[in-house]
Amino acid sequence: MGPLRMMRPMTHSLTLHLLAPVFLSMFLTAYSAMPFARADSGTGVIATPDKSLSVPEVVKKVRPSVVTILTRGVPASPSQSQSGSGSGVIIDASGYILTNNHLVTGIKSIVVGLSTGRLTPGRVVARDFLLDLALVKINAQDLVPATLNPSPHLEIGESVVAIGNPLALKGGSTVTVGVVSALDRSVLNPEGETLYDLIQTDAAINPGNSGGPLVDLSGRVIGINVAIAPSAQAISYAISMDSIYPHIQSMIVRGSIYRPDIGFTPVTVTPSIMASFGLDGDRGVLALQVDDAKAGGVGGLQDGDIITAVDQHQIFNVGDFWHALLRAGDQPTVPLTLHGKNGPATLQIPRPHPIRPVQ
Repeated sequence: MGPLRMMRPMTHSLTLHLLAPVFLSMFLTAYSAMPFARADSGTGVIATPDKSLSVPEVVKKVRPSVVTILTRGVPASPSQSQSGSGSGVIIDASGYILTNNHLVTGIKSIVVGLSTGRLTPGRVVARDFLLDLALVKINAQDLVPATLNPSPHLEIGESVVAIGNPLALKGGSTVTVGVVSALDRSVLNPEGETLYDLIQTDAAINPGNSGGPLVDLSGRVIGINVAIAPSAQAISYAISMDSIYPHIQSMIVRGSIYRPDIGFTPVTVTPSIMASFGLDGDRGVLALQVDDAKAGGVGGLQDGDIITAVDQHQIFNVGDFWHALLRAGDQPTVPLTLHGKNGPATLQIPRPHPIRPVQ
């Protein structure tokens, strides 16, 4: 299959940079009470959404929650300015906006354009490069938060609506319509990490749509648009709200996503990492700062070991590692295959506790 592209912000400089190439490649938790709108019945039980709204009704409901994110980055030269734009969705009336991490990476300042045409400064308050998510905070009144669907029940072929601001067009957000083409897709981002649990759609999505919502016909947000396949016709991807929702409160409270303490730092093996540490392996995850008193050290892991498989699933990067580790079975330990200092080996580490929802 041809290369994918992350929907990088529409940038304006002496040279126009639209997208960064990536390639097709191949969380278990309960959700807590959130301060933002969600699709439940008020009793904590998720209500089955009535997906009978017309597209104009969906747009009328969601479009006030969609924003344009204008960014200014570090210029490549003193005579060159670097600015860009993308999209986001308001998830809380106090001013939290959900968008993509790649949209705000390396930026110096953010201005958020509301659906009313008002512009207001924004700041990044949380980021996670593995999920490609970021939270931007603004101080503004009369914000309209979108309703999020924590666990969307999607069928292949059902209609969906994408809303965002592609190509930084004047006049506000653009609406496109398509269907759910496939579920549980995965892509490799430009940094070499895998994004999982993606919704594939044929809704027309372009540079600048990045960070905008994908919505079902109940008017609830089911995903955040993140990537396209430029060499194909109408193949686009959104991060499913299944993967996003359990972590939003952690991002608000902690400024980051909580992951279990496994007692070491996993680092994706790249050519530069190989050269720096004098490694022989060409793929996997390098274990650094192993704590002998925690899961990795208790299982026998050592600094410099390269993990190549988790629970018999081959891994190529940190995204693969966490995906396999958190989806391991119910056994008390998880098998790791690694290339150690003394050659290939297999060891067992204690299975990490499930991710705790933040209250």
